[in-house]
Amino acid sequence: MKALRKLRAAAGLDLVEIETPDYGPHDVLIRVKRSAICGTDVHIYNWDDWAARTLPVPLTIGHEFVGTVAAVGAEVEGLTPGQRVSAEGHITCGRCRNCRTGRAHICAATIGLGVQRPGCFAEYVVLPARNVFPVPESIPDRIAAFLDPLGNAVHTALSFELAGEDVLITGAGPIGVMAAAIARHVGARRVVVTDVNDARLELARRVGADRAINVTREEPASAFPDLGIHEGFDVVLEMSGKPRAIAQALDLVRPGARLALLGIASAPFELPWNTIVFKGLWLKGIYGREVFETWYKMTALLESGLDLTPVITHELPYTAYEEGFAAMRSGTSGKVILNWEES
Repeated sequence: MKALRKLRAAAGLDLVEIETPDYGPHDVLIRVKRSAICGTDVHIYNWDDWAARTLPVPLTIGHEFVGTVAAVGAEVEGLTPGQRVSAEGHITCGRCRNCRTGRAHICAATIGLGVQRPGCFAEYVVLPARNVFPVPESIPDRIAAFLDPLGNAVHTALSFELAGEDVLITGAGPIGVMAAAIARHVGARRVVVTDVNDARLELARRVGADRAINVTREEPASAFPDLGIHEGFDVVLEMSGKPRAIAQALDLVRPGARLALLGIASAPFELPWNTIVFKGLWLKGIYGREVFETWYKMTALLESGLDLTPVITHELPYTAYEEGFAAMRSGTSGKVILNWEES
């Protein structure tokens, strides 16, 4: 089969021919139809310090995909060949306290698809059956290819009540843009997105943000009179990991506001601790997707009309992967989809 692999401890990837993977009695072999490039994949392509510390080489990468079941292990029940599926890319131990109490997304022994084990940038991928999630036929392949990051957005956005609330989203990457679409879909009163990237702010406008603000040119508080915001934002969805954005968000919220924090900082930084205390703020760290509650929520949102097509900016055959990674590395793309049925 064809596979996109990290063969050397250096920047770049190689499209190569390798053996179709074997599968065990509890595994599922999946024929990949579409995959999507994630920011994590860009880190791997660039071979930054995190990638060098984390990845075994050689390795087939990728963790966002949709496909069809090609074969199932002898002990697998409830999945059949031909069934359309995606999968949770965090393979957890199933034994620790978090796994056994419904919080497998924060299992300390997690192994990542396409990070510590062979991923989905290939014609076939193998996963434990417990990780495989059937995809409703109403969800097209081009959307189902990125259910994984949509899950990050859904987990973050639905951590707090949004209906009737004024919501600030800091960071207009693909997950931030999806969060804006979700907030609008579930009934937020106002949705404001901040970033420094005009191309991605335009994507936020396309999915229904009331305001998409470039903070290098405009103070977000200047939009309050037009939007009818009097005391500050009720909810913040933090997607940037940038110290300035976080400090600004803490200034823009009302007392008692709630902040869901998904963005990952590149280095430690100071928080305005007294602001958090005196405003009585609620902070919640977000990692991955709740397994599988978030998966059910996001498919229900899509089936009820959540439109994410504006988030997709590139759809390419898998052989054009260099073009796809160039688009992602430019910082101006939305989701980039690779088609493994077309070369």
